[in-house]
Amino acid sequence: MSADRAATIARLRRDVERLAGEIGPRTPRLGDSLARAEALIRAELEAAGLVVERRAYGFFGHEVANLVGVPAPSREARTWYLVGAHYDSVAGTPGADDNASAVAVMLELARRLADHPLPLRFVAFTMEEPPAFATPWQGSRRFCREMRRRGERTAGAVVLEMVGFTAPLQPYPKVLEGRGYPSTGDFIGVIGERRSRSFAERLVTGMKAAGTVPVESLIVPLRGWLLPISRLSDHASFWDRGWPAVMVTDTAFLRNPNYHRPTDTPETLDYAFMAGVTDALEAAIRALPPPGSA
Repeated sequence: MSADRAATIARLRRDVERLAGEIGPRTPRLGDSLARAEALIRAELEAAGLVVERRAYGFFGHEVANLVGVPAPSREARTWYLVGAHYDSVAGTPGADDNASAVAVMLELARRLADHPLPLRFVAFTMEEPPAFATPWQGSRRFCREMRRRGERTAGAVVLEMVGFTAPLQPYPKVLEGRGYPSTGDFIGVIGERRSRSFAERLVTGMKAAGTVPVESLIVPLRGWLLPISRLSDHASFWDRGWPAVMVTDTAFLRNPNYHRPTDTPETLDYAFMAGVTDALEAAIRALPPPGSA
């Protein structure tokens, strides 16, 4: 193992252990847990050289906030690519895979891409989990409403949702059985919808070219409504606005039996796999064209 790969694995493990181990469940229902996670993420984004904007709002007597990290080269951009992940969890789980794994990968990408000239935003979404999911209080829905008011657009959103678990067997929904997908749960999935096809295909091509992790993809029609599990994260907030977006995922509860359980702990994750996902996403993002050029 190279020194760079070992260092990446160490940083990913450290960030997951701080979120899911030291803090644990991250929800406004449990004291200051969500605020502590927010502070940790903000500190890491700022340490990477990003300017961080805190976008707070009320949630039934609690103040919650999305965090928007902006690299210096793209501070004036009105159209940009986005890398995002939700940092809350349900109350009964440490949330290592769901979704500390995704936050850790997002933070590592922010460190690597802080000086890249492509216009980028790194967004830590709050309140993705029930009871806020699919309501106006979901962090990504709030963020998308603010984008429209500000006259901002995304050329493509990469939403990370559970990216750290591998398994010997990979189950699928009935509709996807027999379609040639792998039987082993060692790949990362990229889920897009028809209006996001071009962006999804570019991203998948770049990830596969990196050769650091197996990549499988799926394009769904009708914003995923015919396959509802394809909508179960913050990417659906962008689909519903007509903006290109993908979900990058280890397939969540299809693969991971610890989903929303007390057993979703840091030691269950595959950090070498997460490093491969990070490397693949970095390569794919670096290969994206400037917004509006293609």
